[in-house]
Amino acid sequence: MLEMNIHRDVKATPARTFAVASDLHAAVGRIRAITKLEVLTPGPVRVGTRFRETRRMFGRDATEEMEILEFDPPRSFVMGCDNHGCRYRTRFLFTPSGAGTRMEMQFRAEGLTFFARLMGKLMKPFAKKMMTECGKDLDDIVAHAEGRAS
Repeated sequence: MLEMNIHRDVKATPARTFAVASDLHAAVGRIRAITKLEVLTPGPVRVGTRFRETRRMFGRDATEEMEILEFDPPRSFVMGCDNHGCRYRTRFLFTPSGAGTRMEMQFRAEGLTFFARLMGKLMKPFAKKMMTECGKDLDDIVAHAEGRAS
Protein backbone atom coordinates (compact mmCIF):
# COMPACT_ATOMS: atom_id res chain seq x y z
CA MET A 1 0.00 0.00 0.00
CA LEU A 2 1.21 3.49 -0.85
CA GLU A 3 -0.01 6.54 1.04
CA MET A 4 0.92 10.18 0.56
CA ASN A 5 -0.27 13.34 2.26
CA ILE A 6 0.62 16.81 1.05
CA HIS A 7 -0.85 20.21 1.71
CA ARG A 8 -0.76 23.82 0.65
CA ASP A 9 -1.86 27.03 2.35
CA VAL A 10 -4.19 29.06 0.15
CA LYS A 11 -5.00 32.78 0.39
CA ALA A 12 -8.62 32.14 -0.53
CA THR A 13 -11.70 30.89 1.30
CA PRO A 14 -12.44 27.18 1.62
CA ALA A 15 -15.51 27.68 -0.62
CA ARG A 16 -13.42 29.31 -3.37
CA THR A 17 -10.61 26.74 -3.07
CA PHE A 18 -13.07 23.82 -3.08
CA ALA A 19 -14.85 25.25 -6.14
CA VAL A 20 -11.58 25.55 -8.09
CA ALA A 21 -10.32 22.09 -7.09
CA SER A 22 -13.59 20.29 -7.83
CA ASP A 23 -14.40 21.99 -11.16
CA LEU A 24 -13.75 19.08 -13.51
CA HIS A 25 -14.94 21.04 -16.53
CA ALA A 26 -12.11 23.58 -16.12
CA ALA A 27 -9.34 21.16 -15.11
CA VAL A 28 -7.66 21.21 -18.54
CA GLY A 29 -5.79 24.49 -18.65
CA ARG A 30 -6.00 24.85 -14.90
CA ILE A 31 -3.86 21.86 -13.92
CA ARG A 32 -0.86 21.67 -16.25
CA ALA A 33 -0.43 17.87 -16.07
CA ILE A 34 -4.01 17.20 -17.24
CA THR A 35 -4.08 17.15 -21.04
CA LYS A 36 -7.66 15.94 -21.49
CA LEU A 37 -10.67 15.45 -19.23
CA GLU A 38 -14.06 14.18 -20.32
CA VAL A 39 -16.94 14.33 -17.84
CA LEU A 40 -19.03 11.23 -18.56
CA THR A 41 -21.97 12.00 -16.25
CA PRO A 42 -24.32 14.84 -17.21
CA GLY A 43 -25.18 17.56 -14.72
CA PRO A 44 -23.21 19.16 -11.91
CA VAL A 45 -20.29 17.42 -10.21
CA ARG A 46 -21.63 15.26 -7.36
CA VAL A 47 -21.31 11.77 -5.86
CA GLY A 48 -21.43 9.36 -8.78
CA THR A 49 -19.97 11.74 -11.36
CA ARG A 50 -17.67 9.73 -13.62
CA PHE A 51 -14.88 11.23 -15.69
CA ARG A 52 -11.98 10.14 -17.87
CA GLU A 53 -8.74 12.01 -17.22
CA THR A 54 -5.57 11.95 -19.30
CA ARG A 55 -2.45 13.38 -17.70
CA ARG A 56 1.23 13.44 -18.43
CA MET A 57 3.04 11.32 -15.83
CA PHE A 58 6.72 10.39 -15.91
CA GLY A 59 6.93 11.52 -19.54
CA ARG A 60 3.94 9.47 -20.74
CA ASP A 61 0.22 9.99 -21.13
CA ALA A 62 -1.88 7.98 -18.67
CA THR A 63 -5.68 7.79 -18.84
CA GLU A 64 -7.90 6.68 -15.98
CA GLU A 65 -11.66 6.61 -15.62
CA MET A 66 -12.58 7.84 -12.16
CA GLU A 67 -15.62 8.58 -10.05
CA ILE A 68 -16.49 11.13 -7.38
CA LEU A 69 -17.11 8.91 -4.33
CA GLU A 70 -17.77 11.62 -1.70
CA PHE A 71 -18.72 15.27 -2.20
CA ASP A 72 -19.14 17.58 0.80
CA PRO A 73 -18.79 21.22 -0.32
CA PRO A 74 -16.81 23.16 0.81
CA ARG A 75 -15.10 20.69 3.15
CA SER A 76 -13.97 17.70 1.10
CA PHE A 77 -14.34 15.41 -1.85
CA VAL A 78 -12.98 11.98 -2.74
CA MET A 79 -12.32 10.57 -6.17
CA GLY A 80 -11.14 7.11 -7.03
CA CYS A 81 -11.07 4.09 -9.26
CA ASP A 82 -10.18 0.41 -9.27
CA ASN A 83 -7.82 -0.44 -12.11
CA HIS A 84 -4.99 -2.87 -12.91
CA GLY A 85 -5.59 -4.74 -9.65
CA CYS A 86 -5.32 -1.60 -7.52
CA ARG A 87 -7.75 0.63 -5.67
CA TYR A 88 -6.86 4.32 -5.90
CA ARG A 89 -8.40 6.97 -3.66
CA THR A 90 -7.62 10.68 -3.47
CA ARG A 91 -9.23 12.78 -0.73
CA PHE A 92 -9.09 16.58 -0.82
CA LEU A 93 -9.74 18.43 2.44
CA PHE A 94 -10.33 22.19 2.75
CA THR A 95 -9.97 23.57 6.28
CA PRO A 96 -10.24 27.23 7.31
CA SER A 97 -6.83 28.54 8.32
CA GLY A 98 -6.60 32.17 9.39
CA ALA A 99 -8.01 34.25 6.53
CA GLY A 100 -7.43 31.41 4.06
CA THR A 101 -7.53 27.65 3.64
CA ARG A 102 -5.36 24.66 4.31
CA MET A 103 -5.83 22.36 1.32
CA GLU A 104 -4.72 18.79 1.93
CA MET A 105 -4.50 15.92 -0.52
CA GLN A 106 -4.43 12.37 0.81
CA PHE A 107 -3.59 9.72 -1.80
CA ARG A 108 -3.79 5.99 -1.24
CA ALA A 109 -3.07 3.11 -3.64
CA GLU A 110 -3.89 -0.37 -2.42
CA GLY A 111 -2.98 -3.54 -4.30
CA LEU A 112 -5.94 -5.91 -4.60
CA THR A 113 -4.08 -8.74 -6.35
CA PHE A 114 -0.77 -10.45 -5.61
CA PHE A 115 0.84 -8.91 -8.71
CA ALA A 116 -0.44 -5.42 -7.85
CA ARG A 117 0.89 -5.71 -4.28
CA LEU A 118 4.27 -6.82 -5.64
CA MET A 119 4.36 -3.90 -8.10
CA GLY A 120 3.40 -1.58 -5.24
CA LYS A 121 6.52 -2.58 -3.35
CA LEU A 122 8.66 -2.05 -6.46
CA MET A 123 7.12 1.39 -7.06
CA LYS A 124 7.81 2.78 -3.56
CA PRO A 125 11.06 4.44 -4.67
CA PHE A 126 8.99 6.52 -7.13
CA ALA A 127 6.73 7.83 -4.36
CA LYS A 128 8.82 10.98 -3.81
CA LYS A 129 8.66 11.85 -7.52
CA MET A 130 4.92 11.20 -7.52
CA MET A 131 4.51 13.45 -4.49
CA THR A 132 6.40 16.21 -6.32
CA GLU A 133 4.06 15.85 -9.32
CA CYS A 134 0.97 15.94 -7.08
CA GLY A 135 2.41 19.04 -5.41
CA LYS A 136 2.49 20.75 -8.81
CA ASP A 137 -1.23 19.99 -9.21
CA LEU A 138 -1.89 21.63 -5.84
CA ASP A 139 0.26 24.62 -6.81
CA ASP A 140 -1.87 25.07 -9.93
CA ILE A 141 -5.07 24.94 -7.85
CA VAL A 142 -3.64 27.49 -5.40
CA ALA A 143 -2.71 29.88 -8.24
CA HIS A 144 -6.25 29.75 -9.66
CA ALA A 145 -7.96 30.01 -6.26
CA GLU A 146 -5.85 33.04 -5.41
CA GLY A 147 -6.47 34.62 -8.83
CA ARG A 148 -2.78 34.52 -9.79
CA ALA A 149 -3.09 32.15 -12.77
CA SER A 150 -2.65 33.50 -16.28
